[in-house]
Amino acid sequence: MARLAINGGKPVRKKDFPFWPIFGEEERKNLLGVFESGKWWYGEKVKEFEEKFATFQDAKYGVTCTNGTAALQASLIACGIGAGDEVIVPPYTFVATATAVLKVNAIPVFADIDIETANIDLGDVKRKITPKTKAIIPVHFAGLPCDMDLLGDIAGGHNLRIIEDACHSWGSKWKEKGTGALGDCGVFSFQMSKNITSGEGGIVLTDNEELADAIRSYTNVGRGKDKPWYEHYILGTNLRMTELQAAILLGQLTRLKAQTLKRQENATYLDEKLKDIPGVRVMKKDSRITRRSYHLYIFRYIKEEWRGIERDRFIEALNKEGIPCNKGYPYPLYKNPLFSRKGEGPRYCPISCPYYGKEIDYTKISCPNTERICKEAIWVGHPVLLAEKEDMEDIVRAITKIRENLEEIK
Repeated sequence: MARLAINGGKPVRKKDFPFWPIFGEEERKNLLGVFESGKWWYGEKVKEFEEKFATFQDAKYGVTCTNGTAALQASLIACGIGAGDEVIVPPYTFVATATAVLKVNAIPVFADIDIETANIDLGDVKRKITPKTKAIIPVHFAGLPCDMDLLGDIAGGHNLRIIEDACHSWGSKWKEKGTGALGDCGVFSFQMSKNITSGEGGIVLTDNEELADAIRSYTNVGRGKDKPWYEHYILGTNLRMTELQAAILLGQLTRLKAQTLKRQENATYLDEKLKDIPGVRVMKKDSRITRRSYHLYIFRYIKEEWRGIERDRFIEALNKEGIPCNKGYPYPLYKNPLFSRKGEGPRYCPISCPYYGKEIDYTKISCPNTERICKEAIWVGHPVLLAEKEDMEDIVRAITKIRENLEEIK
């Protein structure tokens, strides 16, 4: 008789993990108050959320906008990044990390990741710096902060800007200071899947008042600080957050610290239980990280230690046991058609324009660790980590069960 659920056996669990998003009376009260006030547009609730979220992440200033992608673009413009500049980014991230660079007519340069953290490899960053390099965008992947000490040394030695892509790291702290407040500026997303959400939305944090003012101007159609309403000083656009979004986020923010600590506790438990299972590699930790957000719980699946069983088949078996998981990004960003179709389709400046002065051919890029993790990673979404310890034990039992019955998997 089959033991594995993939073959008709009894699954480890049938109970659902927590539903996302989690919301309650705080959001209802805030939304109703805004609705009944008739003041739905970019006002006091937005200001209140900006101040409270900036404080939560230990930053002096917060500027909200429509989404995390817009936040990246506004940050690049405020930092003076423009035509022909190079910006170093990792290829294991959402596409916006790189396309925001293209949107300001700059060039994304891909540096590989550290296979044990999924964060940008700072050794490769140093190798990729050229006279055209103007900024680095580290991604705190899955909520794990990058080595901001070493990154700061590298950037300082070459006069480079650091724009943190903190869109996985609401609540993470590096040496007691929040992500997003560690570089020149940092961006967060509040899209539906995120650990704090209003469906869509974003924010830029910084300790630099001049940068904050520039970002505010760009996202508010180029208006100047404390200037007349119909005077416009830069080529900006309308990226403002609404009062309704801010009302939801203020409610979400009341739970964020407790949820962050809960996810951290459960992820730590999983690390301890999974680290000794053959063929499973948990991600590396750093003692300088004093609080860790988890947008994802990641482990690596080493196929050769699972009798050559393909990762997709393992994921299918784990899903059948009642454990939601997926393989994440299927390939590095530079293998997306946007980057690999050299000379085909729409012309994206500066990729297809002559003024950059250097050849750009992303088909020649190779980041071995990124290509490897795209074949090995297994992602478990953050809502799972809001369950109880016995639910984490179900994850361990399911993986162990599959391990002990490999002969059943074809």
